[in-house]
Amino acid sequence: MNIQIFGTKKSADTRKAERFFKERNIKYQFIDLKEKGMSKGELTSVLPAVGGIDAVIDPDTKDRDAYDLIRYLADDQKFDALLEHPLLLKQPVVRNGKQATAGYEPDVWKSWS
Repeated sequence: MNIQIFGTKKSADTRKAERFFKERNIKYQFIDLKEKGMSKGELTSVLPAVGGIDAVIDPDTKDRDAYDLIRYLADDQKFDALLEHPLLLKQPVVRNGKQATAGYEPDVWKSWS
């Protein structure tokens, strides 16, 4: 398994995801969305696995202005906006090759091992 966890250190669900993989001795790579967002390729591979672009946008984000703007954009514009504003992503985004989840999904992660 090649696990990547995209999130922020302040996100409780991201910390729970890290704990989930640590407890099972599964190595993972943590990418802090505040320091470095997702690349185009990473976001492109995550979207089909989670059910599309609307599934990765967090309606409870703290960046309300950006959220209010992005929800009225066309899908291709949403994609570019997510690359610019990675904190709009539902956290954590956990990726395992072509499989991915948005949000805290331990039941899905158990099926990966």
